[in-house]
Amino acid sequence: MKRVGFILKVKEHKIDEYKLGHQEVWPEMLQTLRNAGWTNYSLFMREDGLLFGYVETPDFEKALAKMGESEVNTRWQAAFADFFEGLDGKNADQSMVELEEVFHLD
Repeated sequence: MKRVGFILKVKEHKIDEYKLGHQEVWPEMLQTLRNAGWTNYSLFMREDGLLFGYVETPDFEKALAKMGESEVNTRWQAAFADFFEGLDGKNADQSMVELEEVFHLD
């Protein structure tokens, strides 16, 4: 299982709305994430909107690709597109900056 950390930047004036949108994630989105191999998925946010995501999956690129093929992900990305800085016309899931794992206590 690969552990993946990534960052995105939520616009500061959208932070509260972004958090609210994640209080009740669509059930079909949750199931699609699970079916695509996303496990132990968490999001953390700093006060300025820096978002850190963590996921465990056998293959991150395949998990992203499988999500990219789903209709529910297309709707989710459209609904949340305006929340992020620096997407340059891409979806948030195409703009994640993957971080290098440098230590893991096992």
